[in-house]
Amino acid sequence: MRFNTNKLLFVNCILSLYSSLTSAVYLDLDNYESLQNATALVAYGLMDYYTGLQYGKTIGMFSDPYYWWEAGGAWGCMLDYWFFMENDTYNDIIKQALLYQVGTANDYVPLNQSTTEGNDDQAFWGIAAMMAAERNFTNPAEDEPQWLYLAQAVFNTMALRWDTDSCGGGLRWQIFQWNSGYDYKNSVSNGALFHIAARLARYTGNDSYAEWAEKVYDWMVDVDLITQDQYYFVYDGVDSNDNCTTITKYQWTYNQGLILSGCAYLYNYTGSELWHTRTKNFLSSSSVFFNDTILYEAACQNQETCNTDQRSFKAYFSRFLGVTAQLVPETRDNIMKWIDASAYGAAESCSGGTDGHTCGINWFYGGWDGKYGLGEQMAALEILVNTRALDRPAPYTSSNGGSSTGDGAAGTETSATNLSPLNITAGSRAGAGIITAVIGISIVACACWLVI
Repeated sequence: MRFNTNKLLFVNCILSLYSSLTSAVYLDLDNYESLQNATALVAYGLMDYYTGLQYGKTIGMFSDPYYWWEAGGAWGCMLDYWFFMENDTYNDIIKQALLYQVGTANDYVPLNQSTTEGNDDQAFWGIAAMMAAERNFTNPAEDEPQWLYLAQAVFNTMALRWDTDSCGGGLRWQIFQWNSGYDYKNSVSNGALFHIAARLARYTGNDSYAEWAEKVYDWMVDVDLITQDQYYFVYDGVDSNDNCTTITKYQWTYNQGLILSGCAYLYNYTGSELWHTRTKNFLSSSSVFFNDTILYEAACQNQETCNTDQRSFKAYFSRFLGVTAQLVPETRDNIMKWIDASAYGAAESCSGGTDGHTCGINWFYGGWDGKYGLGEQMAALEILVNTRALDRPAPYTSSNGGSSTGDGAAGTETSATNLSPLNITAGSRAGAGIITAVIGISIVACACWLVI
């Protein structure tokens, strides 16, 4: 794929010189230009971690210590940056990355990850592909896998790993038996399957996906990964070795967001009051992740124990809050209050590093807290761009603007690259087939042009 290299160098040069004149990310949500400048700086900082264009490095991947799954999450953030800010600076890079990592079977099980990949890892690339379809991102060439097809392939291969040998169902964390965590059935894997199914149902109009979403949700309730009593909480996972009776009760923003927005998609698609009520209840219980209306990772942030992965979780939750507001009108006032307050906090946090706009993790600190990384940049970018959630169209469907095409049997047409417990039979292929039929000053600019 060819890139307009001069254009990218020009934009990056402007950003670099512009950033040297600023000490922090300035944000005024009543001034769109302010938001454009702020998000451009944060996005540029995010892409500082990208190594895929460097000689000898892998396309689609970010620098150590960021794992493959977080790369998938980061491309989803960059898709949101493109869509909400209407800035296509990085689009060619996004597209190249999403297509390079599809794997030989076009199901996001690439050879460089095929022995270590987990269900949740695969899912976050599938979610990025689903975003590309729903946002009508530039479609791949005819001889390349299409965005919808890739999302369907991820769903199908994950669904075929549904494990009824323990706990009456559910997905294991890991795909392969030799990886630590194989005996753990966690909310991020199952919640992601539920979430992707809900989005596919709405995009394609195929009720089979909605039925799968309901099946996953009900199983999560049955094993108490989801509580539906006084609060609608989502816990981390259960141990399959004791029939899923031991529950790890950590609450993470991204798990809450997967379920919250999945319910929102299903309500928007079905009009069912059940999914409407669930959406509102999960939103209400999400208040546990806010400190005076500012988002934080409650399980680790105050203790300063958030690991590399966990520092990115707020990014996905911010994304899922935005789409929930788009899909369910009654949630908008509460969600946008949270998003706007958190965006101002995030902008204040983006005042560190040698560039003066490196983002931190603590958004109610009143400045940079000394933390930095890909996850921090991702989270700040998502909360900032989602302040425009109500100014841009809701996710498209195949009938109202989505042009991506797919295949109900995606990911099952050739022999599986996945190992136990997946066993694709002719009947499994047939069953899968049923699942769907379907951002200076003119001097700075001139200086950059001369440099190029």
